[in-house]
Amino acid sequence: MKLEKEVALLEAVLFLENDPVDVKYLAKITNFSISIVQESLEQLREIYSSENRGLEIADIGEGFQLIPKTELWEYLKDTYGRKNENKLSKAALETLSIIAYSQPVTRGEIENIRGVSPDSMMKLLINKNFIKDVGKKDVPGKPSQYGTTKEFLKAFRLSSIADLPKLDEIEQDRFELNG
Repeated sequence: MKLEKEVALLEAVLFLENDPVDVKYLAKITNFSISIVQESLEQLREIYSSENRGLEIADIGEGFQLIPKTELWEYLKDTYGRKNENKLSKAALETLSIIAYSQPVTRGEIENIRGVSPDSMMKLLINKNFIKDVGKKDVPGKPSQYGTTKEFLKAFRLSSIADLPKLDEIEQDRFELNG
């Protein structure tokens, strides 16, 4: 089905949105049916898959966003990168990895895995909106549990946590919660 006007409108909406938007939101904004939005998204993906295009449609969280192609981002990030995409220290990345692979996880469990207090790294990751409090663990003291956010998915260009690289057995053992 040729949906030239629908594809053009959907492209404009994605261009104007700063954050990933889901199919329902796109349908509401454009007054298109869900199936027309989905078909238009597929046509847009096809258009942007061409090598001579600088953008792509990314699946981020449960939404879609028009972003620079990954291979071009290396040239663009110094000028167009946002503050929350600054490089993270090794300690911050290690803490973020533990949370991403072990979530929901408590501060004490992170400390148990890392062997050092994660407090300052967790504060940094919360300020960058990469992690958040996702509830209380049902144990004495009811400690807060932490998990990753949509901002984390967006920054690392993941559709979902399932898209994290798979761990080998040794790495998996490292992220196991002991106790």
